[in-house]
Amino acid sequence: MIALGFFGFLIARYLAVYQLGQVGAVWEPFFSGGARNGTEFIITSAVSRSWPIPDAGLGAAAYLIEALMGAMGTATRWRTMPWMVAFFFVLVVPLGGVSIFFIIIQPIVIGTYCTLCLLAALAMLVMIPLTLDEVVAMAQYMRRSVREGRPFWRTFLRGGPEPSGGADESDPGFSGALEIQSAAAVRGVTVPWTLAACCLAGAWLMLSRLVLGAGGITANNDHLVGGLIITIAVCAMAEVARPLRFANLLLGLWLIAAPWLLSGGDASSIWNDVAIGIAVVGLSLRRGTRNKEHYGSWDRYLV
Repeated sequence: MIALGFFGFLIARYLAVYQLGQVGAVWEPFFSGGARNGTEFIITSAVSRSWPIPDAGLGAAAYLIEALMGAMGTATRWRTMPWMVAFFFVLVVPLGGVSIFFIIIQPIVIGTYCTLCLLAALAMLVMIPLTLDEVVAMAQYMRRSVREGRPFWRTFLRGGPEPSGGADESDPGFSGALEIQSAAAVRGVTVPWTLAACCLAGAWLMLSRLVLGAGGITANNDHLVGGLIITIAVCAMAEVARPLRFANLLLGLWLIAAPWLLSGGDASSIWNDVAIGIAVVGLSLRRGTRNKEHYGSWDRYLV
């Protein structure tokens, strides 16, 4: 989480430097243009200028706060610092989801792509499943504490012991070897082949306008739905959020129906949408493999 936050911070800081006029150009390897490349065009667009401050600078501040908050507390902060876990959740998941959505719609609204924006969005997207299990643990702890008669706000702000008296599992912390820390960092996250295939299907949809030459509303719909499919599939890789994959089932059904409801599609794009839609529906029905972790009362929701 710390590494991903710092990675996003460096990218956003670099873009903010251009927005502030401190450099005259921004690196862009794929989406070139005339006087400005794709990245420069996007970060100087009307959407980007709608903020009272450079939006890349705001993003840099958010990424830096995420990196710093990732270093706060220990593996037991779900009960020792519930307030921080809740704040971290708001910063990573809802705000991250909004920023990812705005990046998905860049080619629809602005008409081009930004490589560095896509890389920063990828870092933010990967952070979401890594933080969800901690949020569930915090919510379960607060529920147990309230049932034990402890004051909600005092427990939320100051934390406390585990009501059931169970011992905390050992965690390497920052003192452990890098490989041990890396393994502990992804506990609770698995990548079933069904979700990986959904990500590939979403990526194909986003590229279909370039490969199949589709345009208009159909191409925009494919790009938007493809990005949403990837986002949902990656979030569902967190085992506590695995039921979220059913949202892709709805997107798959929409893909099957959309070619007959939207204009601008030719035969190749129509049957491409139908085939991908059927595949996404089928892939979203299966839960996929899980590891041996248990999540207390939350296990019953992991269908």
